[in-house]
Amino acid sequence: MKKPVPTFKSEAAERAFWQTHDSADYMDWSDAATPALPNLKSTTRTISLRLPEPLLDDLKRLANKRDVPYQSLLKTFLADRIKAELHPAKS
Repeated sequence: MKKPVPTFKSEAAERAFWQTHDSADYMDWSDAATPALPNLKSTTRTISLRLPEPLLDDLKRLANKRDVPYQSLLKTFLADRIKAELHPAKS
């Protein structure tokens, strides 16, 4: 027999409880269903981009200095430039 789940006074109290208790003692997960989320769409698209090696090396060096992945830095650079081109007064 499973233990009853207590009533919590706050979300913080519930969070603290579940950090120290195993949910298997309180719930029967064998009946749990995997939710279907058919309307979720990826917000990113993978592309292939050819860059000259020296440019890629410079990008990686800059990313390393900033302690970020070079792909993330490239996305930031692109977003900043596109914003500047599309909205020059707001940049």
